[in-house]
Amino acid sequence: MHRSAHDDRLNQHTAPTAPPAVGTQFRALPQPRHWLPVGVMLCAAVVVLGIAVQLVPGDTTAELGVDQNLSLHHVAALTAVAMGINLLFGPVVGLLLIAVTALAIWLFRRDLVTAVAFGLTACSGWVASEAFKLLFARQRPNPALLFDPLAPETGSNSFPSGHVSFAVALAFALYFLARGTRWARPVAVAGAAVALIVAWSRLYVGVHYPTDVAASFFAASAAAILLAGLWNRFAPALVERVPARILHPSRRA
Repeated sequence: MHRSAHDDRLNQHTAPTAPPAVGTQFRALPQPRHWLPVGVMLCAAVVVLGIAVQLVPGDTTAELGVDQNLSLHHVAALTAVAMGINLLFGPVVGLLLIAVTALAIWLFRRDLVTAVAFGLTACSGWVASEAFKLLFARQRPNPALLFDPLAPETGSNSFPSGHVSFAVALAFALYFLARGTRWARPVAVAGAAVALIVAWSRLYVGVHYPTDVAASFFAASAAAILLAGLWNRFAPALVERVPARILHPSRRA
């Protein structure tokens, strides 16, 4: 029997649709178009800075002057802010905040994929900073040379700063959550501002050199961009293999 075009359109509108596959629930991380070369160039920038501070010892002396000048002008209010940042963006409290946030995303938004993506992105800065610390092993500023050492730290883990790297990666992770909403731009601006404040605090406290915090922006950005590219390329196939009852707890029978 001949079917009219009108009947075909009617059937398209009335035919039942199958529920979307798990893969359609996948949410991609924001990434630049040429994410691999961009990530590699950012890593190269960290390496160049690391080699420079190793080959030109005089630069370290000049950088120490920045820490000494800040140490000479400590005030109570700024010291309280800097020490609060020292605790909040440290490895213990920072990792706890990431874990709690990721768990909340899974339980309340019923989205394990987004929770994992957030957690990995937020942690990527620390991973990158630890890798570069092992590579360059730069000594921290000598607290004995500061006028008012607030949190004396020693060791060969100055380059780059873990606190700043975490702040930058966290900004990427929060933007990922806010992307597509009216909060995206404010979150991006606030994240960048907080990362700069954390960078200032590490110099104010006197536990890093300026090149340490500068390298942190490159290292954490490289980590977040490379992670996003790899996640978007390989994670969808892995997500397809995870049972829906785990990805979305609210869909359990």
